[in-house]
Amino acid sequence: MENIISIIPARGGSKGLLRKNVKSIAGTPLINYTINAANNSKYIKNSFISTEDPEIELISNNCRVEVIKRPEILAKDDSLTIDVILHALDFFEEKGDIIDLLVLLQPTSPLRTSIDIDNAIDIFKKNECDSVISVSELDHSPYWSLKLQNSFLTPNFGKEYFEKRRQDLPTLYSPNGAIFISTPEYLRKHKTFYSEKTLPYIMPPERSIDIDTELDFKLAELILKERKENE
Repeated sequence: MENIISIIPARGGSKGLLRKNVKSIAGTPLINYTINAANNSKYIKNSFISTEDPEIELISNNCRVEVIKRPEILAKDDSLTIDVILHALDFFEEKGDIIDLLVLLQPTSPLRTSIDIDNAIDIFKKNECDSVISVSELDHSPYWSLKLQNSFLTPNFGKEYFEKRRQDLPTLYSPNGAIFISTPEYLRKHKTFYSEKTLPYIMPPERSIDIDTELDFKLAELILKERKENE
């Protein structure tokens, strides 16, 4: 049986919302939504929280999720997620654990479900690819973006795009931060989830909110409250 694990990187600090990973949203700490989604996946065998924060460690223990104690140097504002992943892979190697597939689940995506996780893993398992990344369609096409030139608004990609209807423009996608999947071997070698053989898992906007601001938080909370009322 494949050993598929998830890593949930959750440091105590944050630039935007203060301690957002443990902030209560719709009556539950933010990080718990990601823990629950991982625990309900049919593929993920074990989940691990990478953190330097005692409160996050306590929440993780209460949810029976193992903690990878992250050094402070990897818990700064400018710390890279890939370095956190590589630290986790070193942790598994020291234990002698063999990991077949790694799923990165950021705690700032509380609307992502276990079904989303399993569907993304299915895409990886059924195709020849290096990685799978969750994305959502861009609401506003960047082809209609403007820049300032000599204090005047100027089309960023050329005037011809402003003469096209939205449906005539290319459909573009943006990573939504919810799901990243690859093998330890690929991540160690390339230090990224992105490659020329990266496949998308396309998610709708109502499950693609990545909480970074107070507005993101309030919008996600409204959706979560509605979801709980309908359960």
